[in-house]
Amino acid sequence: MIEKVLRALRLLSMSVWVGGIAFFAFVVAPVAFTRLPSAHQAGLVVGGTLVILHQIGLVGGIIFCLATGLLWFRAEVPARVGFFLAILLSGIMLLITAYSQYSILPRMEQDRVAAGGAIETADIASPPRMHFERLHSLSERLEGIVLLCGIGVLLVLARESQWPETGKIKTL
Repeated sequence: MIEKVLRALRLLSMSVWVGGIAFFAFVVAPVAFTRLPSAHQAGLVVGGTLVILHQIGLVGGIIFCLATGLLWFRAEVPARVGFFLAILLSGIMLLITAYSQYSILPRMEQDRVAAGGAIETADIASPPRMHFERLHSLSERLEGIVLLCGIGVLLVLARESQWPETGKIKTL
């Protein structure tokens, strides 16, 4: 019974996180920047949404790692390879998400304020705007890495369900 709950928690937490990233990247951001009246308003929506997405990811990632760790301790040796790979990828996701949430986004906000509140109205050659653009590009690349790692985790989860011998739990 505990194994089923742990597996369900893993699947739910990673699916919500990866699905949220995909929805953000392919729906929220493009719609905000094409439908809202100004880039400033779109940036506020996208930035606020990203903060919430990061919080979901951090909580979901911790739940995923804890549940996977518990399964790892109880698993036969062949299954531990898959569990280890899932923990490794989700750990990378957590580190990148925390870095983005607590380092990149606050610095982008500082640049926005230093540029007068609306980054798109600042001179393209101004230091705050240039720094903001570099951080924005880095943020996009890092979110892409998180998405790819998340897809990798979901593929590992799919493999577990295809080959039952990888998920055998030792009886205690």
